[in-house]
Order: sequence, then structure tokens, then C-alpha cells
Amino acid sequence: MAKVEERDVRRTLRPLREVWMETRIEKLNSYKRIIVKALLDSGVMGLFMDKKFVEEYGFKLDKLDRPIEVKNVDGTSNSRRNITYELECNVFYKGHSERLRMDICNLKRTKMIFGMPWLTAHNPEINWETREVKMLRCLPWYRRKIDVKQKKTKEENRKNLR
Repeated sequence: MAKVEERDVRRTLRPLREVWMETRIEKLNSYKRIIVKALLDSGVMGLFMDKKFVEEYGFKLDKLDRPIEVKNVDGTSNSRRNITYELECNVFYKGHSERLRMDICNLKRTKMIFGMPWLTAHNPEINWETREVKMLRCLPWYRRKIDVKQKKTKEENRKNLR
């Protein structure tokens, strides 16, 4: 009888890893594309982009009607202020595309975070060992919705140039 090798999970686990996706984002007013790494974070309840990054690349911001209060893990108010702006952009990743609304806040070294709403909607396949993210389970209407919007906007821009 062949001996089955046992794995001691405690010894094979490496320190907690983060999962990042190298995405391309597109500014809606110029169609300029920027490569940015997005952190996947199941502990975050939103979609966020860093304020300094947004200012550096000149994204068009939309002021929120009401600020969104930012809370810490323990429920206390965050000292870095409320969220008062958002932006809309197109996001591309390995054949997947969609238009997203991102809240703008101070993220320090992280440029973009996809939190639980995005993870739930897309349910990406994640290989935690290699950190590879595959978009195999997206609902079909995500892609169609974005492509239709992009096509209409590009057609409108072409008419305006004539």
C-alpha cells in the first residue's frame, strides 16, 4: 500500500497575501487609459479610488449630494474625513470591461480598491497560491451594458467633431 503524504497546514501556510489585479481604467472625457493595480478586499464595503491618484491624472469628479461618513472597523468615525466625491470610469481586465462609480478617499499607497459589492457581483475565481484572478462567472449583462454605453458615447463624440 502506497504511503499518502500528509500536509501540515500550519507549516505550508505563508504569511497572509494580498490579491491585486492589474487593470486599465479609462477616463470618460478623453478615453485616456491608465494602468493601475486594484486591491481586492472582502473587508471593504465599496469601490474606492485614491484622491491623490485621481488629482494626478485629472479625472472629472462628481460632488455627492450628501457626504458618506467613513467608519473604522470598531465603528468609530474615521479621522481622514468623509467621502464627498465620486467618479465614473471604465475598467478593463483580461477581456472583461465595465463602467464603475468609485468613491474618492485617501488610500495612501493603494490606488484602487474593489470591495465586497464588486466581489459579490462578479464572484471572480481566485487562485490564492498564484494570486491569479479569473473573471469566469460574471453575469453577461455587465459586458453588454458597458459596450452599449461606450458605443453611444463614442458615436456622440464623433458627431461633435464634425
